[in-house]
Order: sequence, then C-alpha cells, then structure tokens
Amino acid sequence: MQLLLQGVQYQVEVDGQGSPLLVLHGFTGSSRSFASFVPKWSGQHQLIRLDLLGHGCTDAPSDPLRYSIKQAAADLIALLDELEIQQTDVLGYSMGGRLALTLALLYPGRVRRLLLESSSPGLKTAEERQDRIALDEALADRIERQGIEAFVKEWENLLLFATQKKLPADVQASVRQERLQQRPHGLAGSLRGMGTGAQPSWWQQLSEITVPVVLYAGALDEKFCLIAQEMREKLPDARVRIIPGAGHTVHLEQADIFGTMVLDDLDL
Repeated sequence: MQLLLQGVQYQVEVDGQGSPLLVLHGFTGSSRSFASFVPKWSGQHQLIRLDLLGHGCTDAPSDPLRYSIKQAAADLIALLDELEIQQTDVLGYSMGGRLALTLALLYPGRVRRLLLESSSPGLKTAEERQDRIALDEALADRIERQGIEAFVKEWENLLLFATQKKLPADVQASVRQERLQQRPHGLAGSLRGMGTGAQPSWWQQLSEITVPVVLYAGALDEKFCLIAQEMREKLPDARVRIIPGAGHTVHLEQADIFGTMVLDDLDL
C-alpha cells in the first residue's frame, strides 16, 4: 500500500500478526529484500516492510537534504503512528541498520529491540566522514551520468559483495533485478543525504541505547565482524552473532540460519 508520510509517498507492506517487527533494507534494496522471510516470520510477528526514500516504489525527492537519516527516522515514526504502533522491534541491514540505530537514539521509547545485520554507527572522525562524502558524491554523479545498468555492474563487483557470487544463479538474478529497478536520482539522493559520511557519527551515543541489541555479521566479512565486536563493547545490552559461511549479506547467504536466529532473538 501507499502511505503519505511527511509529504512523501511511501510503499509499505504489512503481513502477519503478533508483536510488530519493522524491517529496513539496505542501499539498492527494497521491501522485496526480506520478502522470502514473510512465511517464516509472519506467523508470530506483524512484519512492516517498506521501500526507503529513493528506493523501490517510494518517492525520490529532488532535495538531498530530504534524505537525511534524521528525516528518514522521523518518517518511520510517522509510519508507526499511522499504523497505531506504539513500540516495535526493528531489524535493519547495512544502511537500514544505520537508520534503525538512528531511530533508537532519537525515539528511544518507540523501539523495543534492535537486530542489526552488517551495520555500523557511521564513521568515527570528521576526516573519515569528509572523505566518504567525497566518494559518495562521485558515485552519485556516476549513477546520474551513466545510468543504473552501469552502476549495478560496478556495485555487484565490489569486494564487499564477492561472496554473493557463490549464491544460486536464481538468487543472484533476483538481487540484480531488484537493483536494476532502482532510479538513478533516487539512489543518488540517498547517497548524498543518507550515506555513511553524511549521517552523524553515533559511536559516542551507543551507551545511550539501553534496549537489547543483537549484532549479526558474516564470518567472511572481517570488517563488519570487527565493527560488531567494537559496538558490543559500547552498548549496555548487546551480543554478537557471527554466522559461518556468510559475507556482508547474511540474510541471503545463510538464509535458513538467519531466519531462525531472528525468530529466536525476538523471543528472548
């Protein structure tokens, strides 16, 4: 369904019944990214999936500032209000995990539990953030100039996603199709407004998150395994789940294990 949230039309999918679980996809994804888990999770939980700003069938505003992670978090609160949900568990992957953290920090009473897959609180130093902003701006420019097909070819060959090449051909094709259906100006806006460099660094604020947090990382994704361990040291109530045989996209590369883990962790 389409919902107008703070002046932006969002594509939202709601399935199942039980305690709510808000699911936030990563960059180049959509509500489809976690669709395969609906049968497994919807028996116990009300799943709320949406296309984030600039992605899928949600509007792609022209102003990059509209994509800021704080604005995106406010949109999620408007969504919860529209659905009359006072408090929810939140699962976020990568970019969606950064948004989930932001939501928990800015609206602590609305989040019951955080499940973060391959996520970070942003970059630690101003220098790192400025360097990343420059890289994201250059990528946004390339997407707008060269189009989606050229970008997807570049994106799927990043070292970060090398382990995805071991996935079955039909799964790889589905992921590629999801990426190809994105709009150049939407992805560019997301990079400029909500990229890792553009968002605030939340490292110093992690101690303020008092709800339970589960940090998932693929054993083959060394960078995010280290980030997860460092985050655990700063979070008051957190544990790390390292999943063997998976890289950055744990939910794709070890789908059965991930799907069961999420249900188990929501029941704790």
